[in-house]
Amino acid sequence: MVQLVSDTWYLFNKYLRITLRMPMWALFTIVQPLIWLLIFGQLFKKMASLPGFPEGRYMDFFLPGAIIMTVLFGTSWSGVSLLREINFGTVEKMMVTPVSRVSIVMSRVIHTAVTVIVQCLIIMIIAIIFGATVSGVKGAVLSLVIVFLLSLGFSGISNGLAMWLKREEPLVMLGNMMTLPLMFLSSAMVPKSFMPEWIKIVTKINPIDYAVETTRAFYSGGATLNTTIVGFLFLSLFAVTSISWATEMFMNQSE
Repeated sequence: MVQLVSDTWYLFNKYLRITLRMPMWALFTIVQPLIWLLIFGQLFKKMASLPGFPEGRYMDFFLPGAIIMTVLFGTSWSGVSLLREINFGTVEKMMVTPVSRVSIVMSRVIHTAVTVIVQCLIIMIIAIIFGATVSGVKGAVLSLVIVFLLSLGFSGISNGLAMWLKREEPLVMLGNMMTLPLMFLSSAMVPKSFMPEWIKIVTKINPIDYAVETTRAFYSGGATLNTTIVGFLFLSLFAVTSISWATEMFMNQSE
């Protein structure tokens, strides 16, 4: 366990230094969620006056959706860099050292999640500047924990798919196919009272919906103990399952 933590920390710092050398690349992924936040906040603002819509402005309603959208854009291609390191022979060189195999996956997944947290923090600050409301610092911090768990989960899926597909093109295509449908099958853009029944059923197994609902509750200051526990438990289970699967795929492929 000590070696796993030590190796993960060492590799995490390595990937962090690489990101810090090219910070603009990480910032590019927040452009699209920002555009959606600003455009949708104006385009659908009258939706907030419809009967059955939660109280408040549409910008406030959509901010959690834009935050979670950043998670999807920031993690869905996480496995691409693993494939590139495999193709460049970097991973093969690591495999002849005593480094923990699990740490090779864990360090990548944690690095992606930390990067996404910084991106979401920037989006949150910009949204507040443009008039969005966040109830307090505590809610903002707890929402970042939700972001971290969701990022671990989707980054794990991306790395697992990378090891399964072994090519960048289908991984990118599958990432694109996965993100938007999952967004529309959640309450990121419209409240559940506006959804058809079959989509409401899908939301019960969609981790994005749990992340959006929990984050929205934190931002509005209306989070209950039940909402908080259910959100954290579901997303923790999602993260553990995804990382376990990605690690197993990596171990199987590297044998």
